[in-house]
Amino acid sequence: MSAEQFIQQKAAAAILAIYGTEVAETSLQVSVTRKEFEGDYTLVTFPLLKITRQAPDATGNAIGEWLVANVPEISAFNSVKGFLNLSFSPVYWNESLQAMVSEESFGQLPSTGKRIMVEFSSPNTNKPLHLGHIRNNLLGDSVSRILKACGNEVIKATLVNDRGVHICKSMYAWEKLFNGATPESTGKKGDHLVGDCYVAYAKMEKEHPEIIDEVHKMLVDWEAGDPHVRELWSMMNGWVFKGFDETYKALGISFDKVDYEHDTYLLGKELVQKGLDMGVFVKDPDGSVWCDLTADGLDRKLVLRGDGTSVYITQDLGTAERRFANYNLDSHVYVVGNEQDYHFQVLKLILGKLGYAWASQIYHLSYGMVELPEGKMKSREGTVVDADDLIQSMYEEAKKTSEESGKLADVSVQEREKLYHMIGLGALKYFIIKVDPKKTMLFNPKESIDFNGNTGPFIQYTHARICSILRKATVSFGAADVLGVEPSAKEVRLVKLLGLYPAKVAEAGAALSPAVIANYAYDLAKEFNQYYHDTPILKESDEAVLKYRLALIALMARVLRSAMALLGIELPERM
Repeated sequence: MSAEQFIQQKAAAAILAIYGTEVAETSLQVSVTRKEFEGDYTLVTFPLLKITRQAPDATGNAIGEWLVANVPEISAFNSVKGFLNLSFSPVYWNESLQAMVSEESFGQLPSTGKRIMVEFSSPNTNKPLHLGHIRNNLLGDSVSRILKACGNEVIKATLVNDRGVHICKSMYAWEKLFNGATPESTGKKGDHLVGDCYVAYAKMEKEHPEIIDEVHKMLVDWEAGDPHVRELWSMMNGWVFKGFDETYKALGISFDKVDYEHDTYLLGKELVQKGLDMGVFVKDPDGSVWCDLTADGLDRKLVLRGDGTSVYITQDLGTAERRFANYNLDSHVYVVGNEQDYHFQVLKLILGKLGYAWASQIYHLSYGMVELPEGKMKSREGTVVDADDLIQSMYEEAKKTSEESGKLADVSVQEREKLYHMIGLGALKYFIIKVDPKKTMLFNPKESIDFNGNTGPFIQYTHARICSILRKATVSFGAADVLGVEPSAKEVRLVKLLGLYPAKVAEAGAALSPAVIANYAYDLAKEFNQYYHDTPILKESDEAVLKYRLALIALMARVLRSAMALLGIELPERM
């Protein structure tokens, strides 16, 4: 039970006892007390005046006096112009801490019975994953974890964009320029080799713009099932899939459901025919099919080309329809960059016009681009930050920083290697996830690996420090040991902060923002370090106080692990 719920329950009892009137607990307005007033939580008494028939202060004083007299967890109150500010006693904070320590799944919210699909990554098979993909993958993976912690059943999905003009561009360049090169003959990861083909095509097209017609013909031939084009497509996609799998493994990313555009684009064609039959779509003289959205404040949207080939939205329509039907989804979250805001606005609108009520349950988690100090990345020009290279560079930076600290001399080589990967990946993930998804972010690898400040390594180091204290402890402790001790003001502050964790999980889930969890974890780590600096723990001579403090910091370590796990980040026990 949260502090707000506790006060709602007790205040409802007070109103019944004093005024003989039952009120719904959830109707009572409770919030954290503003800093300029004394108290922990505030009950708004204005809505109660019809019941009490008293002035605001008189109402507040009557309820406050009853609570202090009858609820040992409430120690004091003050009533200010319709706001009853309540202070909790040590009894409440200790009972609250005991409940948190005792709850093994603290932070996991009750089941909602809802099923949510989260689609993310969804790469094109014409290039390797890059820094922009990393932000997409980390957001999608973390949002999936958070929604699961919010009590939902979550299906992590990806749609591999393995067909289309962009794929044919890489295929065309490979045939014209690469002389049968393979990953084996070049020593390159397959996705990197295909990416080289894509960059080479862009240069070719600059000099010979007319080659785009040959690329379009290749796409038509592919849709017609031409054996040569299909064989080339299958071979090059196979190279890319293998490369993607290696990158996903390095990032700790996995999917429950993988769809391929070559399987889904025909589903969209069936919906195009349905839309024509319903009068939602119109066919132009050249055979192309459009949806007129001008009455909705948008424009005409192409849903099928004149040559009969699909566009992006064609297969997105079909895929959405199949997923809601096959998985009985309550909602579907698409993690896609903000350059596609218009696309998803159109997608929802068209699905609604086609009669699908669930169209309103489609959510676009629109995120900002990742930029570098030198500007935007461009795949066609080969100026992207490759995901594999970035993961490796983060490992090397973590290794260098850790070795300079000189704290791992007695750690085995194998354990050190594991630690370097954990720190490097934690730094990368946290630096990206801590930024609100909607914001464009500037990525700075060196800043992300800093062991001080709002970084992953700082939180990892804080966890390792707590684990070190717990290893050195010579007394056992448990939930029962937090009762009967007078907590200090700093300890009450920590218990308050720990108690916010479930609400932060709910907030992050509602906002689809892992940044909420990241910054909560940072606040908790920062508060621990201040507490550790000011408060003796292992040197505490009073054994009851020592046990209390050990139980408190053990819970802090557990909450840090839980919070960072929602971001896909591991915390080491030593650094």
